[in-house]
Amino acid sequence: RRKLRTDVAAAFPNLSAEQLTEFIPNKEELNVIKMYSHKGEAITVYMNNRNPILFEIEKALYPTVYTLWVYPDLLPAFSTWPPVLQKLAGGADLMLPGVVVPSSGLPQVERGTLCAVTLLGNRAPVAVAVATMSTAEMLAAGMKGKGFAVLHTYTDHLWEYGDKSYPPTLAPLVTDSAEKESAEDEEEMEGKEPVISFSTDPLQHVDVGDLSLKERDSCTVVMGKEELYENRPAETAEGAYTEVQQEAEDSRTPQEQMDALFNQCFFHALKCKVKKSDLPLLTSTFLRSHMFPCCPAGQQLDIKKSSYKKFSKFLQCMQHQKILQVKELNKGVESIVEVDWKHPDIKAFTVPEGFSSASAAQDSKSEDREQVYHAPEIIPLYGVSTKMIPLFQESGHRKGSILSSSEVRNIIINYVKSNELVDETNKNFVKVNAILCDCLLDKSEQDEISNLRWDDLLSRCLERLQPLHQVTFFGQEPIVRKGSIEPIDITIAQRSSNKKVTIIKNLELYGLDPQRVANILQQKVQASATITPVPGTKDRVQVQIQGNQIHHLAKMLLEEYQLPRKYIQGLEKAPKLGRKK
Repeated sequence: RRKLRTDVAAAFPNLSAEQLTEFIPNKEELNVIKMYSHKGEAITVYMNNRNPILFEIEKALYPTVYTLWVYPDLLPAFSTWPPVLQKLAGGADLMLPGVVVPSSGLPQVERGTLCAVTLLGNRAPVAVAVATMSTAEMLAAGMKGKGFAVLHTYTDHLWEYGDKSYPPTLAPLVTDSAEKESAEDEEEMEGKEPVISFSTDPLQHVDVGDLSLKERDSCTVVMGKEELYENRPAETAEGAYTEVQQEAEDSRTPQEQMDALFNQCFFHALKCKVKKSDLPLLTSTFLRSHMFPCCPAGQQLDIKKSSYKKFSKFLQCMQHQKILQVKELNKGVESIVEVDWKHPDIKAFTVPEGFSSASAAQDSKSEDREQVYHAPEIIPLYGVSTKMIPLFQESGHRKGSILSSSEVRNIIINYVKSNELVDETNKNFVKVNAILCDCLLDKSEQDEISNLRWDDLLSRCLERLQPLHQVTFFGQEPIVRKGSIEPIDITIAQRSSNKKVTIIKNLELYGLDPQRVANILQQKVQASATITPVPGTKDRVQVQIQGNQIHHLAKMLLEEYQLPRKYIQGLEKAPKLGRKK
């Protein structure tokens, strides 16, 4: 505790002795928690009164928002617009066009200085960030580019470790004489309410719509309109925001434009295409069948060109904003299980020109019919197990290292050649040394086998590695899962009155929506098809259709969907042609 107090005093010299004693008390309980960030960085969190007060990364101390609400002047503060908060909470960094430049000027900081981020009109910080450039460099850059790398925000997982209280309302410090005069004038104004109002929860009155963190032009444009916003009604101010957004559109980077396009297509799809009856909805189906059709002509969604890089990360951001809820209903396969259609962001979204709500629903149906399914690319992988470490450590691999079959083959060949284990009399055989013996031979074989054929050596090696597989869905980042992928399982069951039904499982693993497959089969064979829970599992579903429909299934999965036969189990149970059962 004494060392922590010394470290805090060194990190935050602005704290007085009394404040330091109050901050790190002598007798109150102080807990330490170890956790990991999304990047895998180890973080030490210090808790006091059930609230995180500090977090430490690589021996550097940072205050949490709970601490900054008690000591708001602990760090130099930069203000931003209220709509930006949701972007910061979603994992974005603070861009300079989103920083409000007061008439008294920006705080003087150097590159790497720890700073607080506040919302316009409230001095209570909502984020902790590190300046990526000095104040002089910010102004020299024309207030464009990335200004702050955000480490922690209000509403993030670290904040959720505390009591989840809202930021207090702290009036801004008025130091400039001109600001004092304007503040006095505002007090004398009667019958006028400010456009921007702050409640105990800043997120309650944030209306983002399509607004992106990086969509504003330089601060000179924004500040030029600041006085105009204050004296206009809310609707006019919203129009002014749109003007600023349109002016800034050309200055956005391709990544910023792709982020905005994903936001637009996301809200468009939820508002016009997805219905409550569609849920649960595979995230891959949502992207392919609902968001892609919402993309304007001449543009194309590409998650790799966005700042999210992965569609799952984009959906996590939307889930963080409580717009929808995503769950892993099947191992490694995520589905949208709930959507808040009353969310202000969805309600505020307006369908872009060229689309209409009426035609959108019709387009959705036609797109569903015409949408081309892309079979996922499945690659078997292998993880280095504990027993196999001695064989792979020479090549620099450790336990858990993930390798393809070709990489395993090359490592084994290099190991054999570097240790001169090729049999001199017959090069088709490899001499078994102590390491190969321990790694590849059973105890009963160790005294009997001294040589192995090359193919036997490689197959034994693959068998003893941990099986993994990589699945790459169309337009998405690869996903690595443990074990071998389960095949699509087709079985025939007998019901009452000797009636047969076809049951199909594991469709979600291959990016196929069970409800969509059931609908297509029902139309093709003119038989009843239903979705039922898989017995003995939680949140997994199967398709059940009357009769033995394996012939139709085989044609759909093999010919239409182009799935390899090795990933389909049960095709041999099809009824023999020419015989009626």
